[in-house]
Amino acid sequence: MADAESENLIADMGARARAASRVLAGMPSDVKRRALLAGAEALRAASEAIQAANAQDVAAAEAAGLSGAMLDRLRLDAGRIAAMADGVAAVAALADPVGAVIERVERPNGLQLSRVRVPIGVIGIIYESRPNVTADAGALCAMAGNAVILRGGSEAIRSNRSVHAALVEGLVAGGMPADAVQLVPVTDRAAVGAMLRAVGMIDMVVPRGGKGLVARVQAEARVPVLAHLDGLNHTYIHAAADPAMARDLALNAKMRRTGICGATETLLVDRGFGGTAAVLAALAEAGCELRGDSDVQAIDPRISPACAEDWDTEYLDAVLSVKLVDGPDAAMAHIAAHGSGHTDAIVTQDAHVAERFLAQVDSAIVMWNASTQFADGGEFGLGAEIGISTGRLHARGPVALEGLTTYKWVVRGAGQARP
Repeated sequence: MADAESENLIADMGARARAASRVLAGMPSDVKRRALLAGAEALRAASEAIQAANAQDVAAAEAAGLSGAMLDRLRLDAGRIAAMADGVAAVAALADPVGAVIERVERPNGLQLSRVRVPIGVIGIIYESRPNVTADAGALCAMAGNAVILRGGSEAIRSNRSVHAALVEGLVAGGMPADAVQLVPVTDRAAVGAMLRAVGMIDMVVPRGGKGLVARVQAEARVPVLAHLDGLNHTYIHAAADPAMARDLALNAKMRRTGICGATETLLVDRGFGGTAAVLAALAEAGCELRGDSDVQAIDPRISPACAEDWDTEYLDAVLSVKLVDGPDAAMAHIAAHGSGHTDAIVTQDAHVAERFLAQVDSAIVMWNASTQFADGGEFGLGAEIGISTGRLHARGPVALEGLTTYKWVVRGAGQARP
């Protein structure tokens, strides 16, 4: 598709989304909930059709040589589709942020000022591999009163179309405009460029994908971007960690699902910790490839040497970098040098050390005695998530309903004129 055609396509979708956003902004909470519940039921009813479409995508992806991690993100089965539908229903059960009063104050002159949550307007989501984002993003944006334009990757085009068709069928049956959730019908890169230049039509873009996608969006965007960067996450086992807890959390943080952004990619182990060999053995026996410095290699012969790039790599696979460190300061220095600001955890029974770690590590999510795999909007009680923002403006960490709103000042007077 030529650039001009892409520009026209996105302009048309943007105009329809803007019209839908005005309807959504004033839509009562109960109507939005009813529509989302109908969308969830439509997804459940379309499970077989979605699985059939997804099977075609998976077969094409396997033939194209996509990695195991990418295939895991792409693949849908009955259980994952049911979970997708449950996620949409869970969003319907959340408190509607639109209209919530953040702050209210009365000035000495009698003016009453309120800051009130309002929708952002039209949101563009550009994502790769995960077809569940089609449902999650659609539900969250709609509940927060926003229209959304979705552009998924070519590897999931059939799955995304099937999920989108079912979701919109339900939303419309429940009373929402059909243009509230739109899916870009083409996979040309030109369509992404047109979205990034859609000033006045798209109010915010959210990229969900690898470094290449996020870098392109940040470099080319002429509209605000809510960035979801790498999950280059660390788990630090302190000298005062409980050995059994350390082993269990290291296993879960790395191996529960290796292809998600909350997976730990580097394990930092205090030299004073007495259970290092047992932790590394458990990981190796679970099928994890371990890469470490010379000190770590001396502990277990199954560990291969780490190169400089390993400390800066988001594997999204059963691969883990391991490094011995001399105390909390060294661990935090490593995280500051190599982390992505996503999620970092400490395992320790020393509350003083833990609180210092939580205060000093500058990541969107910091954890104490918990698996980094909890870095998820659903696990935080936010329902489905758009992504985990690693930036410092507007929203940080799991971005759900509140992160998809802004606010306006409402001023009520009684005839006051400024002197």
